[in-house]
Amino acid sequence: MAIMITEECINCGACEPECPNNAIYEGGVEWRMSDGTALSGSVTTPMKNTYEADNEQDAVSMDFFYIVTDKCTECKGFHDEPQCAAVCPVDCCVDDPENEETEAFLLEKKDFMHV
Repeated sequence: MAIMITEECINCGACEPECPNNAIYEGGVEWRMSDGTALSGSVTTPMKNTYEADNEQDAVSMDFFYIVTDKCTECKGFHDEPQCAAVCPVDCCVDDPENEETEAFLLEKKDFMHV
């Protein structure tokens, strides 16, 4: 299951530097698949979404930090637990019920981004 940031976020930014996939962005900031990954050119993610890795994508949230689901691996392959949730002072980094994923799938996403 990917992680999401709820609207209870206080915009402290503690989560952003902890993400090994660079999947966390400040509200209003555009994101790229290539940020913090080995991806370039046209890519189709394990979730079957296609991007130009270096092109900016619209911010998922304008008001608070957000996590790009296509890049979130719950820190599988890096840490024992999601680091964003571990450091969040208000516990707003939670499982995303809209994106339930197996550990094997999360590891596939990790391998896809960090070849």
